Amino acid sequence: MRNYFAKDLIMFGSSTSRGASAYANVGMESSLNGASPNKLTIMLYDGAIGAINMAALFMRDQKIEEKTKKISHAIRIIDSGLRASLDKKAGGEIAQSLDALYQFMSKRLLLANLKDDPVILEEVRSLLADLKSAWVGLEQQTSMSGTQSLAARPQASAYFNTGVAA
Repeated sequence: MRNYFAKDLIMFGSSTSRGASAYANVGMESSLNGASPNKLTIMLYDGAIGAINMAALFMRDQKIEEKTKKISHAIRIIDSGLRASLDKKAGGEIAQSLDALYQFMSKRLLLANLKDDPVILEEVRSLLADLKSAWVGLEQQTSMSGTQSLAARPQASAYFNTGVAA
């Protein structure tokens, strides 16, 4: 489940080999291929939370370029992953509310980047963590009952393979 961090470890590790990179990619692709729509949504939350956590570290260390890349990565996951995967017809009011919340989070992340404000990063990270918890509960329920999720299958692989700059 934590394979998405492999990309960050490879990207920032000083002595990681190409072999380790290829191994991480295979592990991630395997995780994505068999995942339910709910599980993919959870992985998107994990990716966005991980990017925000890294951004906070870079913000603390005054590494502006790295911070900006991580915040941008989190925004891409939220906008092009979580928001884009919403099925507003099937999800109704819940999907509409999530769409508005995701839009709010993206705007807050932009503001956090501009103001160099770790409090705003934490605000968005906390919102994502709360939503992730709800999706984890939904995944547990649907895996037991065999029902379908409200989410359409998000294109998570685009955010976790090493071809996308973080």
